[in-house]
Amino acid sequence: MLHRPMTRRTLVAALAAPSVLRAAEPIRLRVSVETPPTHGRTISAADFCRKVQKASNGTIKTELFDSGQLFTDLTVVTALVQNQVEMSIPGTWGLAGFVPSVDVSQLPVMYARPVEVAHRVIDGKTGQMINAEIAAKLRMRVLGRWLDLGFENWYGTTKKLISLDDLKDLKIRNSGGAGKAWRTRFLGAIPNTTPMPNVALALSQGTFDGLITTNETAAAGSLWESRVHYVLEDHQTFSFYVPLIAGAFWQGLSADHQALLSEVWDSSLAGYRANMAAAQVTARQKLTAHGMVITVPDTAQTDAVRTRMLAQQDGLVKQWRITPAIATQALTDVG
Repeated sequence: MLHRPMTRRTLVAALAAPSVLRAAEPIRLRVSVETPPTHGRTISAADFCRKVQKASNGTIKTELFDSGQLFTDLTVVTALVQNQVEMSIPGTWGLAGFVPSVDVSQLPVMYARPVEVAHRVIDGKTGQMINAEIAAKLRMRVLGRWLDLGFENWYGTTKKLISLDDLKDLKIRNSGGAGKAWRTRFLGAIPNTTPMPNVALALSQGTFDGLITTNETAAAGSLWESRVHYVLEDHQTFSFYVPLIAGAFWQGLSADHQALLSEVWDSSLAGYRANMAAAQVTARQKLTAHGMVITVPDTAQTDAVRTRMLAQQDGLVKQWRITPAIATQALTDVG
């Protein structure tokens, strides 16, 4: 049966009409995230769930599982492929092992770039090409444009971080993906991958000397309680979360319900991104209030590091198995 295109104004009203309401049990939409309730991603996911349930007039029943209750970012992609959960918003690092091209934001050309450049790349042709690869390789739906996390930096425990040279020989945790491990080694440190729910305990036990994360994630996890005292704020990369829907679940939805989910995400994303940006500012203030010492390396240093990194970019595209056309498009989008 063909469905006529619906405008944004008529979509919700149409779904609430008796002619399209299901007589059966509501459709179950479970959303899994690994971050705690206070984190911006979790807050965005909770808002999305409320809006979907309301807009669908209860025909879609949403359930949010935070703090890695169901899956972490490193395990949820497999869960989505196996239809063990209906939706997640994992970080790109959780996807890189399945679709290496998502690591395009980790390439040297993206090091220490402004947020406007990151959005231009991911919201533009580069992002569209990556989304198509995700759909083709994993047979799942990218619901829309990606959710901002924010700039990632270096966070340390006992050694003062004043310069990028101070990272040498430190054991640094990252959330996964070839790009973060490579950048850690490039600067002379030793990479470690640990899921976020285990980070606080590992820091307290001295399992590693620091980590790559964002101000918001550090504040949401109260990492000052886990011996984190220093921040080297180089804005090394701007990280994103990707809204994913399990393929079988998406295909089982009516066209109207598919449109509703897409519309709710699309119409809410600008607000979510603004909230995430504000949360990063508030989080930075919170970190300093709890005694963290934040150092911002000068532009000359980060530019020089990017130039050194760029000498390896072509090799990294091959090594990380990023689709060459996507890497080329990213260079164009950077401008």
